[in-house]
Amino acid sequence: VGFGNIGQQIAQRLGVGFGMAVHYFDLIRKDEATEGAYKATFHPRLEALLQSSDCVVLCTPAGGKVITKASLAWFKPRARFVNIARGSLVDEEALADALEDGRLSAVALDVHENEPKPHARLVAMAGTKAMLTCHNAGGTVETHAGFEELSMRNIMAILGGGEPITPVNLQYLRK
Repeated sequence: VGFGNIGQQIAQRLGVGFGMAVHYFDLIRKDEATEGAYKATFHPRLEALLQSSDCVVLCTPAGGKVITKASLAWFKPRARFVNIARGSLVDEEALADALEDGRLSAVALDVHENEPKPHARLVAMAGTKAMLTCHNAGGTVETHAGFEELSMRNIMAILGGGEPITPVNLQYLRK
């Protein structure tokens, strides 16, 4: 769901890389060259996409709820769902219901409706039906190493009597 830059990167990795059939729903259909590059099939309605997909990856900008009790009923039985977009796009209570009743076989969520706290019922299914991460799927090893290095440089600057390099809430440091 969504075939912008991120959706196309997913299509490259899964479709081209693993030979999976790529189907997409987006508000704007892509041109023939883009669809051809990923061997992607456009669905003009979300319902049609969900009914035909074994795995659905949500990668759209923030907006209203996309995955709701009603749209979960359209999913192919035992499908998998991945959300790397925004937690606000998914009704996690309805998602937990769909996992518990077997409508979905598994979910992977890198974002959550009430970040940083994942839904309690989904936490209870972690490791069996739910993979829950903390909004870091887009980070590379280099990104994480850079965060660690910058954090250490900030700590060393403060411990050395200097100013932090990237201050946040500096008013509390001054107290």
